[in-house]
Amino acid sequence: MRNSRTREVVMAGLFIALGVMLPIAFHVVGAGGPVFLPMHIPVLMAGFVLSPVFALIVGMVTPLLSSVLTGMPPLMPMAFIMMIELGIYGLVVSLLSRKLNSVLTLLTAMVAGRVAAGIMVMILVNAVGIKFAPPLVYLKGAVMTGVPGIIVQLVFIPALLALVKRTNPRIMANH
Repeated sequence: MRNSRTREVVMAGLFIALGVMLPIAFHVVGAGGPVFLPMHIPVLMAGFVLSPVFALIVGMVTPLLSSVLTGMPPLMPMAFIMMIELGIYGLVVSLLSRKLNSVLTLLTAMVAGRVAAGIMVMILVNAVGIKFAPPLVYLKGAVMTGVPGIIVQLVFIPALLALVKRTNPRIMANH
């Protein structure tokens, strides 16, 4: 039991570090974060490997830590919106990954995360008074801008999962 918890803490730290570093690498080569969604990849992968609680934590900590360390995403309001969106991604993937195939799991998580992001936008606009696009406008823009990243995730993540299962099945065994 203790060994399993240690493994999850270490893996969560690895996914958070990747979630901070991957967007930096994308920006260095001129590939924009809102288009290719590089922070989403480690969070979604964490959902396939970690328990729901740890996957949720990875999704929530990654955008906040990245914002504090790199300024990407901007803290207000994007980091807070992304904390909810990515937290839901990790949680939903972790909960569904043993019940659905990887593509259906990813699609379900993406829808749930974006709905949660829309709710967070609504809260920030209405309750906090943040000047921001209305929730539906925000969601439409996020989805349309992020189509290349969504396609990359739907192709790359299942392929990476297959590779991990083939080369090191123990990584996935404790989930």
